[in-house]
Amino acid sequence: MSAAIRLKRFGTKKRPYYRIVVMDKMAPRDGKTIDELGYYHPIEAEDKQIVFDAEKAKIWLAKGASVSDTVRRIFNKKNVTVK
Repeated sequence: MSAAIRLKRFGTKKRPYYRIVVMDKMAPRDGKTIDELGYYHPIEAEDKQIVFDAEKAKIWLAKGASVSDTVRRIFNKKNVTVK
């Protein structure tokens, strides 16, 4: 099983928020997760938009989890280096 760090969508129409999760690559977007790292709330104020556990993220990256493009941009905003 190969894991991916990606977003899982929640919220209502035109009011989305996302959880940053570790999932199987082949699982559907809103399917079962392996681990939850934090959340991304694009509608909130700038300082409250992104909250996640950087240490957990680094552990999953060390285990070989791939990262989606959107999550890579989120990590770069918070200075978590991703290959």
